[in-house]
Amino acid sequence: MDNLVFYLVAQLNLALGVAGLIWPDKLMPLFGLLMFPWPASYRSIRVNGIVAIAAYLLVLGKLFVTSF
Repeated sequence: MDNLVFYLVAQLNLALGVAGLIWPDKLMPLFGLLMFPWPASYRSIRVNGIVAIAAYLLVLGKLFVTSF
């Protein structure tokens, strides 16, 4: 069950990362709440999207390595 929660959080992170790269205007209020102490800018949303995709690929790579 712990793995299921981890996978769901990773999928949500990936979805927000890709959505931030595609629609930064629509997600500006959401990222304003998520990144509370810092102001949400287009650059920070873009960097967050790239890092989210990279983190998801690292998790996916770990899953493939441990499954073999």
